[in-house]
Amino acid sequence: MSALSNDALRVLAVPAFKDNYLWLIHNGVHAVAVDPGDAAPILAALDQHHLALAAILLTHHHADHIGGVPQLLQHTKVPVYGPRNDAIAAVTIPLGEGDQVDLAELSLQLSVLDVPGHTRGHIAYVAQQQGWLFCGDTLFAGGCGRLFEGTPAQMMQSLGKLSALPPDTLVYCAHEYTMANLRFAQAVEPGNAALQQRIADEQAKRDRGQPTVPSNIALERQTNPFMRYTVPAVLKTLTDSGRIDHPASLAAFAALREWKNNF
Repeated sequence: MSALSNDALRVLAVPAFKDNYLWLIHNGVHAVAVDPGDAAPILAALDQHHLALAAILLTHHHADHIGGVPQLLQHTKVPVYGPRNDAIAAVTIPLGEGDQVDLAELSLQLSVLDVPGHTRGHIAYVAQQQGWLFCGDTLFAGGCGRLFEGTPAQMMQSLGKLSALPPDTLVYCAHEYTMANLRFAQAVEPGNAALQQRIADEQAKRDRGQPTVPSNIALERQTNPFMRYTVPAVLKTLTDSGRIDHPASLAAFAALREWKNNF
């Protein structure tokens, strides 16, 4: 691969495990690994594309997001950025809301958001200039992460932060859960025309063996039930099915998450 200038950043999807996406942000020379749960596919991608690892970014402490870090550090000693409240031993630069990450090798700046819910300390990274969001397991294409440690109120607030990003922001989430999420979304809001179109579009990608991510914030606002819990049609479904008895936002969000847990 020929070297690219630092203003030509790319994001490379590195499949891992059953349905994870590990991300490599690179400029043709240097790369940053996002949530490298497995070292082997990252090392293979670095070798294939002739990239030198410059840093590691972590969003939360789950093994499928951090498991490859020790082996990567055996190959190259690089800084490890991660959440200050998620107790990850490998993190050398702990981060929280409002912090900035300046990756000089890539001329890349990232801002940090606290997005608890999936875990207590989960963070997300926003590359504002490029319009990229790396959100781990907080926001998925068509869904959101399970509440393993946080509360519905925390996740609702976290998704509110992400929903407020510019609509063309690309959503680099960490799993290929899209079709299952959209099947649930269809049960929640069967009359949503944008959702029906998205289901067709995303299924076509899967039929071609292509990933459905990145998504974008505009599409999530239009089709993701966890960003649409105040929409009358969604509230009607929840009320008619007996999952809520009054249209309060938090009750609706919590009812959606509980429904999805058992869908």
